[in-house]
Amino acid sequence: MIKFNELEYSRPDLSEVRAELEDYIEKFKSAKTFAEADKLFYEHCKKQERFETMLTLVRIRNSADMNDKFYEAETNFFNEELPRLAVDESRADKLLISSPFRADFERKYGADMLKNIEAQVRLADERIVPEQVEEAKLCQQYSKTAGCASVKFRGEDCNFYGLLKHMESRDRAERQEAFIAWANLYESISGELDEIYTKLVSLRKTMAQKLGFKNYVEMAYLANGHYYYDADDVAEFRKQVVEEVVPVAAELCEKQKARLGADRFCYYDEFLNYPEGNAVPIGDGDYLIEKAREMYTEMSKETGEFFDFMVRHGLFDLQTRTGKQQGGYCTFLPEYKAPFIFSNFNGTSADADVLTHEAGHALQAYLSAKQLPLALQIWATSDVCEIHSMTMEHFAYPYMEKFFGAAAEKYRRAHLAEAVKTMPYLCLVDHFQHEVFANDFTAEQRRECWRRLEKIYLPYRDYDGNEFLEGGGFWMQKQHIFLYPFYYVDYALAQTGAFEYYSRFKSQPEKTWADYLALCRAGGSKGYFELLKEGGLSNPFKKGAVKNVMREIKAELGRG
Repeated sequence: MIKFNELEYSRPDLSEVRAELEDYIEKFKSAKTFAEADKLFYEHCKKQERFETMLTLVRIRNSADMNDKFYEAETNFFNEELPRLAVDESRADKLLISSPFRADFERKYGADMLKNIEAQVRLADERIVPEQVEEAKLCQQYSKTAGCASVKFRGEDCNFYGLLKHMESRDRAERQEAFIAWANLYESISGELDEIYTKLVSLRKTMAQKLGFKNYVEMAYLANGHYYYDADDVAEFRKQVVEEVVPVAAELCEKQKARLGADRFCYYDEFLNYPEGNAVPIGDGDYLIEKAREMYTEMSKETGEFFDFMVRHGLFDLQTRTGKQQGGYCTFLPEYKAPFIFSNFNGTSADADVLTHEAGHALQAYLSAKQLPLALQIWATSDVCEIHSMTMEHFAYPYMEKFFGAAAEKYRRAHLAEAVKTMPYLCLVDHFQHEVFANDFTAEQRRECWRRLEKIYLPYRDYDGNEFLEGGGFWMQKQHIFLYPFYYVDYALAQTGAFEYYSRFKSQPEKTWADYLALCRAGGSKGYFELLKEGGLSNPFKKGAVKNVMREIKAELGRG
């Protein structure tokens, strides 16, 4: 493989794509043996991987610069065509899942791959193509609106991430000023975001209704591959988090308030963990990559080989820029068996968080691609994939001196505390979405709902009288609500697995690491509970599971 920035993009010829599909369908219908059918299926998948690679290139380059007209046009092209292509492809998928050789396919590729294909067939329908096209356009509009938003702060143009750095200042007045600018930034685009989300909710409900689902929640669970539990199970999990994690998070905030010597603990105080200042990386993005390379070389043979591959082929885009899409992600270029990491470094400890997090995703994709024959099998559902990434954040703790020098222990303690404090927020986002899709809320009622739920999951949250946020405007800054419905709770489910691995690693490092690698290599070849078993992890839905996981974490946080 050449370097990522040298990869050439060419728009797929859809007439050729459709002609190949028709040829595959006709030949598959005539297959007399499993060997013949499997050969046709495998070759068709490999041709699809070329198409998926070009699509992924477009998505990466568009998210890198939302103002790039060429890749914006290519994104719009795919947004228009993908729903129609999915309907076309479903004809072939129907043949596969009804094939007399289905049991043979399941034995070779795993029952969950066939279950995923069944879900795709259920969701690919000519009746909802107009809504899918419009949904994709609205998501693109949201990403561009949020990614390009900026505000003047102390003479500097700052986007979302630029302001967050100032919200970690030791100077409380600077933190407060940055907080107000941050709130003003979102308030300035809130009308457009409200309008986008109202349309998205309506479109998603319409699609669910057209396809005969009880509601959009049921449709979203199927789309996310959540076959083995339902909304009631997730509600019970959220209840465990409220009972077992929210009190710990509130206590951590009280300790933080005491450390800072603050009379009130306001939202902008949440970002500063220590009065002398947070741990910050001792180098820029290039420095962090080099130190990460050292870390992964020392960590294991597998991680060293993986990270060398990433560096050698330039499979990163890490620095924040105006016009760049918010957030971080890891994606995969199937033709090259290559993960790609996208982030928004801003000079804070979050740079180390996101690098290790996305590297966990990338390691999993790299390892499972060497193990599994098809790109269809590489990714598990997100409730499992986030275990790979969140665990890696904790497994990186022993190497943090490379990134933070003498402040490494401050980073470790703050990171662990933040992982605990984030769990209730993850559940809040999920609960909010369930409420939104169960009701016909106006924009104002959505904000009222958010603020009501905040008081359950984040009872310590104080917006210092800011009218926009006190009125429930905070939800708008979470892109998952717009782009990835019902994904966010998967981070909370996965954090229980990450905490379990972290606690076990201290007493059983070799066994725990072997279990983690086994989970990574398995990719999406099995279902949720089977993969938990493969990785030696507990079921987070089981009564008392969150309490058990939190026991060691609470003890560790209490020792400092």
